[in-house]
Amino acid sequence: MYKILIVEDDMIIAKAIKSHLETWDYEVEYITDFNEVMSTFVSFDPQLVLLDISLPYINGYTLCSEIRKLSKVPIIFISSASDSMNIVMAINMGGDDFIAKPFDLTILTTKVQALLRRTYDFTGQANLLEHRGAILNISDATLSYQGEKVELTKNEHKILHILLENKGKVVSRDTLMTRLWETDSFVDDNTLTVNVNRLRKKLETIGLKEFIITKKGIGYLVD
Repeated sequence: MYKILIVEDDMIIAKAIKSHLETWDYEVEYITDFNEVMSTFVSFDPQLVLLDISLPYINGYTLCSEIRKLSKVPIIFISSASDSMNIVMAINMGGDDFIAKPFDLTILTTKVQALLRRTYDFTGQANLLEHRGAILNISDATLSYQGEKVELTKNEHKILHILLENKGKVVSRDTLMTRLWETDSFVDDNTLTVNVNRLRKKLETIGLKEFIITKKGIGYLVD
């Protein structure tokens, strides 16, 4: 089931869209606290966003730009400001489509279905994991923190993914090595240590110090 997030300050419109899309078996949420849009985006982890331009506290263009720092999730702008300048601005800021208000809910649904199909039929669904403000994008192996982003190697991404899936719990070195190399063959224990140390240094470059904790003789955790 695809998840859709509605960022629309007219609650009558937001509730109408939610109710209609749910009849098509989508999981739909709409924003109620516009001070917490990005935290809701991360926790809900939608596969598509419907985004108005005029919003409390932050405009849709700025919000689109913030989302694009974290994710390639498809974004459809919905707005009554449908002159050519606003449409061009919406697309230039990272939007994938634009629907002018007032619109027919059937047309909206058709555009949503088409964009979801184009985006996910071959690539699968994107996922985000968040901890202490750090956001791991599973789909492109990047980590973002306070506006900074780093690209992770395959092993760095796997290590962090496993630790974040088990945050608050110690993951044993044996578990990490088995998941990383997926083999019963012997892998030098020092190889894991080298990979973790490289990951730690990369995290420190964006301000994440002591993000990964070592439990001597046991394994690692994020807490």
